[in-house]
Amino acid sequence: MKKRLITIVDFFYIKPLQFIPLQTFRYGAAGGLNVLLSMVLYWFIFNYVLHQQDTDFGIVVISGYILAMLITFVITFFTGFYLTRTVAFGDSTVRGHVQIFRYAQVVVVNLLINYFGLKLLNGVCGFYPSPSYAVLQIVTVTFSYLAQRHYTFHNRSK
Repeated sequence: MKKRLITIVDFFYIKPLQFIPLQTFRYGAAGGLNVLLSMVLYWFIFNYVLHQQDTDFGIVVISGYILAMLITFVITFFTGFYLTRTVAFGDSTVRGHVQIFRYAQVVVVNLLINYFGLKLLNGVCGFYPSPSYAVLQIVTVTFSYLAQRHYTFHNRSK
């Protein structure tokens, strides 16, 4: 499965894109696929599962756009780790349990960026939830790449 994924991603690493380092391209492909999954899941969950409604859990009411983000997060955490580890940083010498712990730390920061960003853009500024979420993905993907490359999957020998 790992080799098949890498072969598919590398197929799209064509001449005009080869100014981008292969690892960065692979990270972008893995991350892009996970972000696409995240956006589709967020839209589907917000509109069709939660029906754009807030949810009352008895002790707390969570707005629909935040709950959609949290549900999406639970799913894409694991798909993102798998794709990042397999496609982009498969040569990392960091042990798996350390990778997932570090990956979780970076993801928690991303989750906080998304949470406070959605609260600001949707709750305060009144922007629509889906476009707000899309804009926040640009911020979190940039931060995530730098953190994953230099922290989570960092090779000491390189």
